[in-house]
Amino acid sequence: MGRPLVLLSNDDGVRSEGLAQLRLALLEIADVVVVAPEHEQSASSHALSLHRPLRFAEHASSVFSIEGTPADCVYAALFGDTRFLPRIPDIVVSGVNRGLNLAADIHYSGTVAAAREAALRGLRAVAFSGDIDTDLPSACRLGRRLVNAVLEDDDKSALLLNVNFPRGNHWPIVVTRLGSRRYHDGVEFRKDPRGREYLWLGGPPGAENQADADTDTGAFDRGWVGITPLELAPYSIEHTERARAVIATFAGE
Repeated sequence: MGRPLVLLSNDDGVRSEGLAQLRLALLEIADVVVVAPEHEQSASSHALSLHRPLRFAEHASSVFSIEGTPADCVYAALFGDTRFLPRIPDIVVSGVNRGLNLAADIHYSGTVAAAREAALRGLRAVAFSGDIDTDLPSACRLGRRLVNAVLEDDDKSALLLNVNFPRGNHWPIVVTRLGSRRYHDGVEFRKDPRGREYLWLGGPPGAENQADADTDTGAFDRGWVGITPLELAPYSIEHTERARAVIATFAGE
């Protein structure tokens, strides 16, 4: 058996420091192919570019960029014959994102979407994000250890893990569930120099986190690395009876 093969992507773009340092760390345990967006794609979620051509470029050996979303990059790498990958990777890794992806952030995150695209295809995948004050080399070393542990696990079925690094360089590690964050939401309307109105989404920086220790938000507030396994099938058993009640309402009209 040769070295494992890692597909590495992100949403900060192919030139991001988090991706560069994580690539170097992973090269110690595996062969690494980078396929990442040409430009930053934060909050692009799981969008696929179905109605426009995507340019791509090779920047160095096994380092590619695509003018698309993180999900585009993983899709193209997995289904682009051998133009990017010599074979199906053993694991897909995304990050390290500059900024956290906690709680409902996962629905907007391009970082998580890159990993999710792989998991939807039956692969093991891990998304890494860090606080802006995270010690990046320490995060990458811990990320390498986690990736190695997943590779050594006998279970090769699809897996999606979301990992967040708090500030600092040394952390306890816990398995968490998704918590909740309350942002200062808002829309600001402005005018450009020619007097035309435009709007800017999002309120002031900052968020209030759910404090429970077993949540990803609570773990972050305690200075712990939270590892959250994510579901791929967002079906709600809890709301099944509610859906039936809604149907019964209009079915009887």
